[in-house]
Amino acid sequence: MGWGWTDAGEIRRRLEQGADPESWNGSRPLHRAAVFGSPEAVTELARRVADVDALENGVTALWEAVMSRKPANARALAAAGADPWRPSLGGWSPGRLSLAGPTPELFRAPEGVSLSDTERAAAQEAHRLTTALGEFHYDGTGLACVAGIDAAEAARRLEATPVVDDGLLEVLSELLEDPYAYDMDESLQIVGVTSVPGGCIVTQPWGYAPQMPGVLARLSAGTLCYGLYANPKSGNQGSIARHGIIEGSDLHPGGAPGENDTCGQVLASYLYQHNAVAYACAFAGLCPTDSRAVAGPPDVWVELPRRDYWSH
Repeated sequence: MGWGWTDAGEIRRRLEQGADPESWNGSRPLHRAAVFGSPEAVTELARRVADVDALENGVTALWEAVMSRKPANARALAAAGADPWRPSLGGWSPGRLSLAGPTPELFRAPEGVSLSDTERAAAQEAHRLTTALGEFHYDGTGLACVAGIDAAEAARRLEATPVVDDGLLEVLSELLEDPYAYDMDESLQIVGVTSVPGGCIVTQPWGYAPQMPGVLARLSAGTLCYGLYANPKSGNQGSIARHGIIEGSDLHPGGAPGENDTCGQVLASYLYQHNAVAYACAFAGLCPTDSRAVAGPPDVWVELPRRDYWSH
């Protein structure tokens, strides 16, 4: 099938010729159609499988449709008998999770099923934050979202100095014009710092410096910090630092939730799917009102002292 899961006629033809509705390239066709297909394709497959609520990686096809924000596919699955209220990752059901998204009316909720006040507030803030940030290119960007301190305090903790030297200013100008004009090792010392409601953001449009362990450890003393590097080659990489200690690394902000995620982690994955910057801000409790702290220009450009930032 490749990626052609929207053609219900083609799917029907293949099924009638003997294709297995339960298996495709190591996965379940219904799960693929729930994410990439059309409602007609979903309906065609759903009527042929033995169990419309069969699991793949711990979730049903209906869960995948809701998580992928494909409401028409979700309705087709529910019409075929899928259970919107079956508990899944983090204790969420597809139906209750949908209450936090853009289509809260997707299913008729049973009496007593609703979002908590905390969950409702998280959903509202996610909508505000993603709207405020908007869409912008951030591949190759590194950043650190730091709770509870401003740009001046971040610079002090890093022992960084404002970029005022004519030579550095010229380098900075060329970096902004062409981020890859210099070898990364030569440009890692320059970062931008911006105060935002709730804390500050340290950013580098061309490299990973803000997420280096030594940077995160210094920034997170007595507080919380989420680091992100939008690696153009391998995708978004996240790190968590708290009180000077790196608690998590090689995380996947903006990605799908995992089977062992908590209730809060699953909700955050749903609310900030494919939006790693917003996820990082929300994790640290930052509430920027626009994208300037990441997309630039920052409040101040500073130069980091030369030291080993890969050890704490």
